[in-house]
Amino acid sequence: MHERRQLLRTTYSRIIKVIRTLHYFLLILVPAIIVQGCKTNSSRYFDQKPPNSIPELFAPSLVNTQSVELNVVFNTSYTEMFFSRIEDNSFVIHHSELVDGIWTPIQPIQMYPDSISISVACDPTITQDGNTMYFLGVDPKNYSHDISPAELYRIPPDIFVSRKTDGRWQYASKVGSPVSTRYFESYPIVVADGSLYYQSDRPNGAGGRDTYRSQYLGNGKFDTSVSINLDSKRNPGSTYISPDERYLISSDGKGFKVSFKKEGKWQTPVDIDLPYEDDWVYFCPYMSPDEKFFFFSRRYFGSRERGWAGVTQGEVYWVSADVVFNLKQD
Repeated sequence: MHERRQLLRTTYSRIIKVIRTLHYFLLILVPAIIVQGCKTNSSRYFDQKPPNSIPELFAPSLVNTQSVELNVVFNTSYTEMFFSRIEDNSFVIHHSELVDGIWTPIQPIQMYPDSISISVACDPTITQDGNTMYFLGVDPKNYSHDISPAELYRIPPDIFVSRKTDGRWQYASKVGSPVSTRYFESYPIVVADGSLYYQSDRPNGAGGRDTYRSQYLGNGKFDTSVSINLDSKRNPGSTYISPDERYLISSDGKGFKVSFKKEGKWQTPVDIDLPYEDDWVYFCPYMSPDEKFFFFSRRYFGSRERGWAGVTQGEVYWVSADVVFNLKQD
């Protein structure tokens, strides 16, 4: 009996030691995990404090400066951020990379040879693997080097592609037919299977500028473009489509609408309630890869010149994605 009691006391003592040891490690480990999680979420968004339901400028003085900026996007692993900025009368895609937990200084990406002094490269969209970028571009073959910004911005744009090789983005090339045509193509969005959505005013659409989808066939090739019917009274402007093609967000310049796909059909677009200002044009809708934040751009015409030549201010905002996903659907 005595030996049995001694064995029980020894076993109990060992259990208490194990519990105390586990408690000690939990006291250290759990806060560390929480802190690391907070750091990870913060670093995802260029170390910016996340907004709530009120839109805020994204990364003031870093992304948003006195220049005209538009269209912030991330790769799916949050290791690279992209946006467009007008510099010396050119649209230039800029980026920063997350290296060892620190974002590198923002740098432009050269999409055309040095001989191209004025150029257009904007509205980037990144494939799921992070190694291919599509964007809106103007073919340098279509203009002379002494062209004015006003003339350049009126040339119908095409869809271009650049690939990342050995950690560097390469010179871009134009995506061929049936995506790029002699008509106006803009705002490409690449989805999970590599297919492209974009805007075009080609004559076989419903009228005006329509949203098209081209199925990716592999090896840089695309199938025939198909017009998307949004059942909207106004033709959409820039249109974002989620990677799983579950919903789309479109702009008509004055605001944004969202449409969800049900049983293979796009539902009637619903207005996204944001504090819009009448003097600004709203465009470039984009949802963060984790679907927590909705990004958008707006521009202001402070000059009488037509088109982008008259834009004097351009800003990028972000807001909680609740403004989109909490909308009542039919």
